[in-house]
Amino acid sequence: MLAADAWLDSSLYEFWQALGQAYTRFQDFMSIFHVAGFRRAVVEVVSDGFSFLAIGCVLMTALALPAFDTTASGEFNKAEDYSVVFLDRFGAEIGRRGIRSDDSVALADMPDYLIKATLATEDRRFYEHFGIDVVGTLRALMSNAQGERSIQGGSSITQQLAKNLFLTPERNLERKIKEAFLSIWLEWHYSKDDILKLYFDRAYMGGGNHGVVAAADYYFGKTVQDINLAEAAMLAGLFKAPGNYAPHVDLAAARGRANLVLSNMVAAGFLTEGQVTAARRHPATPISRAADANSPNYFLDWAFEQSKVLIERGQQATNNFVVRTTIDTTLQKYAEEAVVSTVREGAEQYDVEQAAMVVTDTSGAIRAMVGGTDYAKSQFNRAIVSTRQPGSAYKIFVYSEALEQLGLTPADMITDRPVCIGDWCPQNYGRNYKGTVTLASAFAQSLNTVPVTLSIKTGRDTIAELSHRMGLQADYPVTRSLALGVASVSVLDMTSSYAVLANHGFKTQAYGITRMTTLSGDKVYEIDPEAPRERVLSETTVANMNSMLRGVITGGTGRRADVPGVPVAGKTGTTSSYRDAWFCGFTGNYVATVWFGNDDYHPTNNLTGGTLPAIAWQKFMAYAHTNIDIQPVFGVDFVPEPVIVADTDATVLEEEIIQRPPSLTPGAARKLVDLADRFAATLETTTPVADQASVPADRPTQGL
Repeated sequence: MLAADAWLDSSLYEFWQALGQAYTRFQDFMSIFHVAGFRRAVVEVVSDGFSFLAIGCVLMTALALPAFDTTASGEFNKAEDYSVVFLDRFGAEIGRRGIRSDDSVALADMPDYLIKATLATEDRRFYEHFGIDVVGTLRALMSNAQGERSIQGGSSITQQLAKNLFLTPERNLERKIKEAFLSIWLEWHYSKDDILKLYFDRAYMGGGNHGVVAAADYYFGKTVQDINLAEAAMLAGLFKAPGNYAPHVDLAAARGRANLVLSNMVAAGFLTEGQVTAARRHPATPISRAADANSPNYFLDWAFEQSKVLIERGQQATNNFVVRTTIDTTLQKYAEEAVVSTVREGAEQYDVEQAAMVVTDTSGAIRAMVGGTDYAKSQFNRAIVSTRQPGSAYKIFVYSEALEQLGLTPADMITDRPVCIGDWCPQNYGRNYKGTVTLASAFAQSLNTVPVTLSIKTGRDTIAELSHRMGLQADYPVTRSLALGVASVSVLDMTSSYAVLANHGFKTQAYGITRMTTLSGDKVYEIDPEAPRERVLSETTVANMNSMLRGVITGGTGRRADVPGVPVAGKTGTTSSYRDAWFCGFTGNYVATVWFGNDDYHPTNNLTGGTLPAIAWQKFMAYAHTNIDIQPVFGVDFVPEPVIVADTDATVLEEEIIQRPPSLTPGAARKLVDLADRFAATLETTTPVADQASVPADRPTQGL
């Protein structure tokens, strides 16, 4: 035990001795680095500098990670989807949708004074800095601190481009940090000219325009190469705040901003005061954009959505496109006039506020689309939403399936009598029964028990399947009341369905786009007019259905839709609660569907498809068939009157230019009638009392 105790004590003593000697050697080694006086101050600063540098590197890396993630995909922000220019069927521009953008003009082709005006106002040291204009940023901060209004922004062109290409519009510290890193990334990967070109193409210029090329066309109706100095100054002034300085919003503010841009060009040494004097005295004047309000806007909204599907399917590198549509602007005006005038005439009597209409030719090309009575008040397109019930207009599917499956003909007899499916017993409109009638008579009178009886024989699932093959796209439940039109449909789909009967039984889906190209002319899409079509109904069924649809016009519920001299076939539709009223029909030239109702679904005042919808349909068709060759309808015993051409001198025909005579629209007719009334009232008030007795009462009217 004594030996063990001695060993422990000696070991501890030796350990502490060795530890003390090691510490002494460490102190001797560290004394080599000991400095005093001025050298110590230098060493402290350097060492702290390295410490802060390390901390800064870690912090900068952490802050840069979101920017690295932003650029990892290598893709820029989509500039508000796409820019699409729409043309009518004849090639005339009818409107634009999406952004207005054009990246087809090279930087070298842009006016030199436009580039100088932009640099003088937005970033004078653009070609000198590394992406962040430190001097400009400090100057802007000092100006803001002093409460001054800086004539130059603090963000460089590269920073603004980084925001446009990669970031969202919100303003916060995180976005500014990302913006700084992305600016350096852009400077590292692109040349100065490339950055400036991207800036000119992607900057928002107000009015839905992105880039100076689109803005020059929109505001001045010119190519960017043709703008003058005053117009270039106005465009350069839009970069800062296009919502405030857009000339179509505030022309005075736009001109004031342009004058400031001219001053910046002089201050930067790009131009002299004498060179900008003319631009100051004759400021830019934008063109009027009032004509945009007359575009077929409901159709353009729908066509834009269809265009985006085609663009994304083709995976194009550009976002600027030209689309050739099927729309006929003359027929479009006729359709709008027919719908709006009919709603106004019957709004009070029938308590109806809205209507929609789609017109196609017999091959499915959309010639007109009216989605409501006033696009400026409501952009909701009632022609394309599948939220309405078609009522008896749905019966074409029931009868077509019965003719196809059961081999019936319009002359076959059927009994109109009470029929029930479970506890549901439908009734006719007049709550009476006709007894034994032909299918054609039952269809023309829109009896309800007969299609229900037919649906029991054919099966309701087969009817629903046929309706989808003919053109209905929305899914709906197959219920026992399906035969009476309890399904969700759209005006557009009903038009496609009736077009099958107008097109000899072939599937005829409505379409509005025939060709799409990029601005440079590269084809993206083109319809194939010779593409084979699926046969949906046999020719026998089509002929029988068309003859029954003709009977609706000649002796049924659709007599108001008849157009003298034109073979008309169609069907009315009314829901049981009077919430929806329809007329769907066709001639040998056009197919059209009209819907009337209210947006809030409140019932109308006993409005049926045979009243206002048939009247609006007839108005349009009467306009549309003026001065054209009337085509026959397959299966309808109706021979259109031949066009009579009067004999004339052949030499006179050679000199004349043959063109379609203008048609008098209802709006013009009402104006003439109103003018006649005004003339009559004026004559009555200005005729001397002594002479009034000798003036015939009808003289003003006869004179007019």
